[in-house]
Amino acid sequence: MGTPGQITVLLRASAGGNPAAEDELLPLVYGELRRRAASYMRRERSDHTLQPTALVHEAWLRLREQDCDWQNRSQFFGVAAQQMRRILVDHARKRSAQKRAATEDRVSFENALVTARERPGELLAIDDALGRLAEKYPRQEKTVELRFFGGYSEEEIAAILEHSVETVKRDMKFAKTWLSRDLRRS
Repeated sequence: MGTPGQITVLLRASAGGNPAAEDELLPLVYGELRRRAASYMRRERSDHTLQPTALVHEAWLRLREQDCDWQNRSQFFGVAAQQMRRILVDHARKRSAQKRAATEDRVSFENALVTARERPGELLAIDDALGRLAEKYPRQEKTVELRFFGGYSEEEIAAILEHSVETVKRDMKFAKTWLSRDLRRS
């Protein structure tokens, strides 16, 4: 992977419409995007029709369409994590629509991420709960998204969000509690 400064320069040039910069950028970020996609896919059900490579390619297409003033590589990888989450949620929605369950099960946040691989309805419930969390507590929602869907460590999240590691830990604890309550109520 290229240096953080090199990636930032290429992100900005690519966003400015420089196709050569985009061609140069992809090989520098592809390995990290692929690693993260593989991490997400390990959490999905074993018979998932998406593969990590397809997830990266779809995310890359969505990232190219972003009208974003890229600040740094951390922001880019954070947005990439968000796009991958959205792709997986969209995929789960389509699958859930095809296989409507007669009844909806109650979901707890602690178990939902583990069982979401077999039951896409739970991933949808988590996504809805994260949306409600984002309305009231956007920083905490971003922390959860980066941790569970982005695969980032607490230290990496602290750097991305420009907070202390202790703040990230508090935000995760708060968000887990809030999400568990919200999911029980849903």
